[in-house]
Amino acid sequence: MDLTSVSIILICLLTPLLILWLTYRFPVLNKIGTIIIAYIIGCALGLTGLIPDTPEVHKLQTNIASYSIPLAIPLLLFSADIKSWVKLAPSFIKSTIFGIVGCCIAIAVGFFVCGGDDPETFAAIGGMLTGLYTGGNANLASIKMALGVDDTTYLITSAYSTLLSAVYLIFVIVLGKQVLRLFMPDFPYDKDKMDENGVIENYDNQLFYGLFRRSNLPTLGMSLLLTILIIAAGAGIALLFPKGNFQTIFILAISTLAIIASTNKRVRSMKRTFEAGTYLILVFSIAVASQVTVGTLGNIDPNIFLFITIATLGSLFMHVLLSALFRIDTDTTLATSISLICSPPFVPVIAGAVKNKAIIGPGIAVGLFGYAVGTYVGFLLAKLLMLTV
Repeated sequence: MDLTSVSIILICLLTPLLILWLTYRFPVLNKIGTIIIAYIIGCALGLTGLIPDTPEVHKLQTNIASYSIPLAIPLLLFSADIKSWVKLAPSFIKSTIFGIVGCCIAIAVGFFVCGGDDPETFAAIGGMLTGLYTGGNANLASIKMALGVDDTTYLITSAYSTLLSAVYLIFVIVLGKQVLRLFMPDFPYDKDKMDENGVIENYDNQLFYGLFRRSNLPTLGMSLLLTILIIAAGAGIALLFPKGNFQTIFILAISTLAIIASTNKRVRSMKRTFEAGTYLILVFSIAVASQVTVGTLGNIDPNIFLFITIATLGSLFMHVLLSALFRIDTDTTLATSISLICSPPFVPVIAGAVKNKAIIGPGIAVGLFGYAVGTYVGFLLAKLLMLTV
């Protein structure tokens, strides 16, 4: 391993510790939020060139992000209170429907605005985007194969959607709740007055600074061992299914196993598991945000870029509009939107930004549902758009 790779790994692992220390030392930074600070620092590292913009570096950043999420999800869910999810289910179901419908409407509008010169290609792009924004990259690839989309169009769609999703994610994290609460209700619980199980934790009072104190290490070691066992079991389960479904089954399996583990009182009472998971989410955030470079902002096809912009921002707008009309709260709307458009691993990120861990479990479930239906919805929409030609 060369010096550059070692440096990037250390940056991703140590920067979150610096962020946690700074937010503990300076309370005003804690008001901004650790996730937001991580994305700001990550983008700064990428855009200033302090992290090289090379395929090898991007692969390493992707690997760091990919490895941190399976470790984070069980740790975040060990303290879950399943009973609270039942109360949240109706709102999340409605919001999921609004998110999928809003995505389809936005993509249809984008198609009619931008697809006049090459309707078949834009219908195919619309289908891939629908699969991507209601499921994930696995759905994007599946629809590419189902529609026979050429590699160039596929790569352009993937690259532009990644860039715009990053912009969307940063907007939602930094300003999403402040904007939405102007015309939508707040989450229907008092985050500062919950029972000892901590259905919703008050992030402002969490002492991350003591996460790695010696007294906490035995419990952290036990929780990490249980996490590794869950990951191994989840991978084993996923290997029983067709290779193309590995990611979906794997995330579903480790989430389910972690939730089952959380029903055990001893597991649920383990200290610092949620903070440890949050630390890994910060590692993930640095790795993802630092991939935004000056190079990713160049060589843009304006028509396709406009189409994907309408699809991305339009999906959010339509989702928010429908949710506002039916009085869905801000946190639920943001969690379902992020889970559908950016995939389930980003749900803990938005949970950290809005300081509400109760949305993590239901939010991940929304994304997994999207994985299941995204290919079908995207393929059907592409065929319907082609019929309008």
